[in-house]
Amino acid sequence: MAGKLSITLRKSMIGRPEKHRKVLRGMGLTRINKTVQLVDTPATRGMIQKVSHLVEAEEIE
Repeated sequence: MAGKLSITLRKSMIGRPEKHRKVLRGMGLTRINKTVQLVDTPATRGMIQKVSHLVEAEEIE
């Protein structure tokens, strides 16, 4: 796992638990349709898994 992931926030964080909001802010996602590129690590994968219902993730080569 040395590639990159493209992560896009697709649903609002309004009304979500504070833990979900902290995870999204930690990834750099602050508004809908914002996309960030992060290194593919187990920590990043875990963050995506916690908020998988709010984001879209795809691998970048």
